[in-house]
Amino acid sequence: MKTLSPRHLLTASAVALTLGLGFAGAQLAAQDISPEASQQAQEAANNNEPLGARNGEAQQVMPNSFADLVEQVAPAVVNITTTAVVSQPTNGPMFPEGSPFSDLFREFGFPGMPGPGQQAPGGRGMPPQRSNALGSGFVISADGFIVTNNHVIDGADEIEIEFYSGKRLPATVVGRDPNTDVALLKVEGDEALPFLEFGDSDAARVGDWVLALGNPLGQGFSASSGIISARNRELSGTYDDYLQTDAAINRGNSGGPLFNLEGEVIGVNTAILSPNGGSIGIGFSMASNVVSSVIHQLQEYGETRRGWLGVKIQDVTPDMAEALGLSTEHGAMVTDVPDGPAKDAGMRAGDVITSFDGGDVQDTRSLVRRVAEAPAGEAVDVVVMREGNPETLSVTLGRRELAEGTSSGEEGGPADSSGSSEVLGMSLAPLTPEVAAELGLSRDATGLVINEVNPESAAAEKGLAPGDVITEMGQQPVATVADLDSRIDEAREAGRKSVLVLIRRAGEPRFVALPVGEE
Repeated sequence: MKTLSPRHLLTASAVALTLGLGFAGAQLAAQDISPEASQQAQEAANNNEPLGARNGEAQQVMPNSFADLVEQVAPAVVNITTTAVVSQPTNGPMFPEGSPFSDLFREFGFPGMPGPGQQAPGGRGMPPQRSNALGSGFVISADGFIVTNNHVIDGADEIEIEFYSGKRLPATVVGRDPNTDVALLKVEGDEALPFLEFGDSDAARVGDWVLALGNPLGQGFSASSGIISARNRELSGTYDDYLQTDAAINRGNSGGPLFNLEGEVIGVNTAILSPNGGSIGIGFSMASNVVSSVIHQLQEYGETRRGWLGVKIQDVTPDMAEALGLSTEHGAMVTDVPDGPAKDAGMRAGDVITSFDGGDVQDTRSLVRRVAEAPAGEAVDVVVMREGNPETLSVTLGRRELAEGTSSGEEGGPADSSGSSEVLGMSLAPLTPEVAAELGLSRDATGLVINEVNPESAAAEKGLAPGDVITEMGQQPVATVADLDSRIDEAREAGRKSVLVLIRRAGEPRFVALPVGEE
């Protein structure tokens, strides 16, 4: 039995309740905005101007009220409802097909067992059902671009946006980035929309006042205030840079904005730390400087295009700094240099990276963030300490998504085997040396790594899972998706219904027969 910590990190989204909690609160709250403020918001949208505090009204002292600020920025905050089809697992006991006990429990209506005349798909669960979920977001342009969390819209079949006025519009996904939990949506309307602008999250200080707006627990529009409790928080992601706040954030606030007193968005509310699922004053908002960089790429490309240096690194400890003769323990120690941009530029294991593109490198976290923000394909100067002396290397950065096999395809062209592809219910990508090492395989191993498995596919039924590596199909090696497609075509042409697949999980081999069906 797994023992849970008394503290739980939760995303701040919510499953829609069947208790009548909807958007009535949002529609009623819209009456709190004066006609003058509504007119000013629409005029600002028509003039392509962001909403915010006017003429230096904001000041970093304890405000008497947040009412003016709420009135000014609220028209650009939205509620988000998503709909998705979810599988219903069987809660009852599992019996072999044809077992008399299965018929007995089904006949007498055992909870979770299909009733008479009903057959669960594969005999494993109840028929899929539609499920609604709630979240928040905010408009960032007059033509309808909207920012929210990726987990709010992940897996959704339909997305509906409700504006502060009560108007509703369907939305489409422009792009999303699971690494930072950010998604960009788009709505089409007949008139310009009031919108917000990003502020400088790096300028925010611990103790500054902040305002959070969103849709907690499906209650519609809600405002809460607090201060920035901490900065540069890291939770679980590679690019984490969270502002911690004690402003009340609950399920359903996910994707909503965190404002400074100037009415600028300095964070996107994402998660809470809680023992019971409710707010206890420890909330986390992804810093706006990270979000705005991601949103810019999603707007331009529909995906992220992060720089890639191609090294393995670790922090420099005081003992390491002393042994290397360094004056400080700042920097990032290079532990391995596989084939890639850094190796091509002459970087070696044992080098300590102290500067990247003109900026000091404090630790591995700062280096990862700076590299990710740098444009792929551009040359940057990287200063390393080697044998006690600084050396400057010119590195032409690669693209991280291509190196990891998570890109949708090459720039300006159709997707190919260098990106992730959907085959037989599995999302596959070519195995890179870095991924191979993480999976316990040799760096020169070849194959296709499984990134995702459709839970209703034959691959899932056979037990395949993300992290498995396909090395052979039809008793022939496969290194690209094209190889895999060829083996499938050969099996179909030979009239076979299944093809033998060799996978490796944690380095251990296993054969699986996957049905290939008709083309």
